[in-house]
Amino acid sequence: SLLFYADAAGFLCVEQKHKTMPSAPKWVFDTLNLFVAQIPDVKVSQTEYLSTSVKRISLQGNFEKLQFPVGAFFDVRVSDTDARRYTIAEINSEKDRLKLIAHIHGNGCGSDFMNQLQTGDRITLNKPRTEQKYFDQSAEKIVFFGDETSLALACSFLSVMQEQKKQHLFLFELDAENNLIPALLGLENSIVFPKSTLFCHLDQITDLPIFKNEDWSDAYFVLTGNVTSVQNFRKVIKTQTNARIKHHGYWLQEKKGL
Repeated sequence: SLLFYADAAGFLCVEQKHKTMPSAPKWVFDTLNLFVAQIPDVKVSQTEYLSTSVKRISLQGNFEKLQFPVGAFFDVRVSDTDARRYTIAEINSEKDRLKLIAHIHGNGCGSDFMNQLQTGDRITLNKPRTEQKYFDQSAEKIVFFGDETSLALACSFLSVMQEQKKQHLFLFELDAENNLIPALLGLENSIVFPKSTLFCHLDQITDLPIFKNEDWSDAYFVLTGNVTSVQNFRKVIKTQTNARIKHHGYWLQEKKGL
């Protein structure tokens, strides 16, 4: 059964079994688009492949009256029956251009939709939303962890951390072809690890230098990306430190639309 409701920001949402649906019948998405206010005249102004599997997409439009806190995202309709969530990586001071970063993994409709977008294409967007409070103003030291699906959120963190002069460290697990992308994105103080190796093993996580350095023992950890990696890293942090943790897994192998 489907449940329609308005969230705190007034957006019409649909749930099934208490989870926001990445997929729904076509008529559901058609109905949502009728009720939710859309941003007019948004077009793709530039696309850039940072690697074969990471694409940066610039969008042009009038975003002046919208709010973009850290972690703000668009739910993008990528097919008649599917929507996928994309975090705003950055927006310019004039609020007429913003950037998204998509992981082009070739295994789903969201990846295919983003891969096909070209300069000049028009895209339908509803107003940005936030569900997770990732950024903690009180934190003096921040450790951010993620993978290719976390790059946009990392970029949104960076500008605020630089502005507020917070000590920070980025930890990424990436495919080998993406090892240089944090540097390309200006994500200073980044350490990259091979994907599907270290963060699969609790003992190897425990041996990370960050747990030997007392400077990070009271840091605020933000864990995103692969669910298994997030869970493993969280377990070690809780046993090795008294640090505060914000965690949100974005995807899980064989789990559609998570």
